[in-house]
Amino acid sequence: MKVCKTCRVRLPAPARFCGKCGHHLPALNEPTFRQTRRFVGGPKRLVLAITIATVIFGGVYGLASSLGVSTQTLGAGNTAVAACQAGTLTASYATSYSATLPGYQVGVVTVSGLQSGCYSKAFKVALTNASNTSLGEATGTAPSTGTTFTADFTSSNVLAANVTGVNVTITG
Repeated sequence: MKVCKTCRVRLPAPARFCGKCGHHLPALNEPTFRQTRRFVGGPKRLVLAITIATVIFGGVYGLASSLGVSTQTLGAGNTAVAACQAGTLTASYATSYSATLPGYQVGVVTVSGLQSGCYSKAFKVALTNASNTSLGEATGTAPSTGTTFTADFTSSNVLAANVTGVNVTITG
């Protein structure tokens, strides 16, 4: 006696097809094959995937750690770099009232404490807000003598109330 696997109807032993649903029935001596799911590729493929992921992670991590600060260039970071002088630069700015903003705007930024190692080098002065976003930038060349230089922000229309930081960068 055979039983149809599809509709569970009992059928006589010599039947080759189910009389109710038409499903093919194997002969009594015909082997049946069971479908199984298995991981394609086996453990070698899994090890390869983990190795590739590790190499990619290591490369990205290595590139991120290679961004750094040196005495001549600033790649990334938030560090004071004493490239051309040992002393600290001090920045101050003058304000004037502007009816078009309205409010007090930053005029001229004066940077003092310049040492001879930084003479005639390019500078950039940036005014930043509380989230360290640049509100305006001025560039120029440091003087060949003296200890102070200025950066003019008059035409930038930067509200003095928004300024929480002055960043000075000297390169060259």
